[in-house]
Amino acid sequence: MKDSYVSPINSRYASSEMKYLFSPDKKFTTWRRLWVALAESEKELGLDISEEQIAEMREHICDINYETAEAKEKEIRHDVMSHIFAYGEQCPEAKPIIHLGATSCYVGDNTDIIIMTEALKLVHKRLVSVIEELSNFAGEYKAQPTLAFTHFQPAQPTTVGKRATLWIQDLLMDLESVEAQLEKTKLLGCKGTTGTQASFLELFGGNHEKCKELDKKIAEKMGYSECFAVSGQTYPRKLDYQMLSVLSGIAQSAYKFSNDIRLLQHLKQVEEPFEKNQVGSSAMAYKRNPMRSERISSLARYVIVDALNPAITASTQWFERTLDDSANKRISVPEAFLAVDAILCLYKNVASGLVVYPKVINRQFMQEIPFMATENIMMDAVKRGGDRQELHEKIRRYSMQAAKRVKEDGEENNLPELIANDNSFGITLPEIYELLKPEKFVGRSKEQTEEFLENCVKPVLKKYASEIGGEVEITV
Repeated sequence: MKDSYVSPINSRYASSEMKYLFSPDKKFTTWRRLWVALAESEKELGLDISEEQIAEMREHICDINYETAEAKEKEIRHDVMSHIFAYGEQCPEAKPIIHLGATSCYVGDNTDIIIMTEALKLVHKRLVSVIEELSNFAGEYKAQPTLAFTHFQPAQPTTVGKRATLWIQDLLMDLESVEAQLEKTKLLGCKGTTGTQASFLELFGGNHEKCKELDKKIAEKMGYSECFAVSGQTYPRKLDYQMLSVLSGIAQSAYKFSNDIRLLQHLKQVEEPFEKNQVGSSAMAYKRNPMRSERISSLARYVIVDALNPAITASTQWFERTLDDSANKRISVPEAFLAVDAILCLYKNVASGLVVYPKVINRQFMQEIPFMATENIMMDAVKRGGDRQELHEKIRRYSMQAAKRVKEDGEENNLPELIANDNSFGITLPEIYELLKPEKFVGRSKEQTEEFLENCVKPVLKKYASEIGGEVEITV
């Protein structure tokens, strides 16, 4: 529709895979699967439910009669009851036992957990793929010297690949958080209106064991190992906060990466991919703006702020149930997953196509390295018989002179020439440039990169090899 608002996260950014997980089809077919699981479990525990009724319900899990449900909801203003009515219309034999003993949160909350869990598994897959792309990049440029920056001021050199390991390490921490969250996933189960299972205790004639078995059977049928031990009417809303906290962590890591790329592109050292026919600016045709990295930053900022929503919701719930969570979580939870999905698709796209300019990196390196190398030059001159205190003062004065030339006159750094022309140093210009070779200033950057990729990254990529690969969608 062109005459109504559409979420840009849905229409412009997120992948089809993630959008399906939060679609009506996924939601309402899961409701029906849960109703089937409930009926099956109740039958197995002795209630008078026939196999024919269950077979009828199974037959209509996917062919949802939306028009019937929507018309009924306009009449009664209750989404779950509307879908019970619609399902019952398709399943006349099973109609009397659909949703037997349950409350709305049985389908609503269990479905939310199932969808969030599946969405988090997709996020896990996206993370692994990004880590793989960055590991390739880090390995390729593990020995490429470059200026490091502290406070965005030139600092002791590193390598391009070593810098990439910092991005990877953040993502490995995020991967651990995703895995930890997935490991503790539980369903709500079937707890009733205030979490006491009173309706089921009545159905099972006061048999407590059957009430406990009901939760176990439903969890097993839906592919889960356990349910929350206790609850009010809903699962603890703290779960939404935990889920979005994990997503916020991923957004933070991606934000850091995208900012670094934006700064490096300004320095003309590294650029994000840029298509042949891509337009960088509507006014300035020559521009190659880091648009994808900027979009990562923009979406990441949204997710970080959005994570406050479930935090506030969890802290303001009343007793066993209040409904002020519903409208908020219908927006905040799906949008967070869709945004992180978009972020990771963009991240993979950028990481797989980064363009490095070694000559620019080296030129900027050589502008700064003479200042950093002065101690090495001075020590070498002392070994040749020079006076350390005298040489120190001369280097101080020459450094100030060279800095003035660079900053005020816009000229090249001539500190090496100034030192070579002073006989008290006893060192030639070629000898100085030998001391200034970039690879002599990067410490263990290359070795650290190799060790990190071998010991920390390779095992993860091997473990999740089946999740690597596949094209990602970049729609705009």
